[in-house]
Amino acid sequence: MSVSAVRAAHEIRVVIGRLRRRLKETYDNEELTPSQTSVLSRLSKEGPASTSALAAAERVRPQSMAATLAALDDRGLIQRRPDPGDGRRQLVSVSETGSAFLEDKRRAGEEWLTRALETGYTEAERQTILEALALLDRLSRA
Repeated sequence: MSVSAVRAAHEIRVVIGRLRRRLKETYDNEELTPSQTSVLSRLSKEGPASTSALAAAERVRPQSMAATLAALDDRGLIQRRPDPGDGRRQLVSVSETGSAFLEDKRRAGEEWLTRALETGYTEAERQTILEALALLDRLSRA
């Protein structure tokens, strides 16, 4: 492996991790645990799921998932409905309140990024970032 490939792999991992943490700081004032945030985001992206399916996807025990869902339910961020294919199961989905919560988090992160890019970078640097992002997007599809 080339030295540049090894260095790029390391730098991408470090910078993306740092950026994720910084974005999380901008909007994580709602006191959700990381597992609650992960489940809510998963439901938003992938749609309704059963408790057991969520537990498997998040790699936790069903009892732990039940506790996570109870906390989200208490805050009105999720809703439960009978599974049309199996009336004994319930499907969990993001409620309107949960969708608004996630949208607020996304908006806060984008606002922070916009301000940081506007004040800390020149137009030429922003164009370089856009070019690098196109390469990273291609990498993510490899």
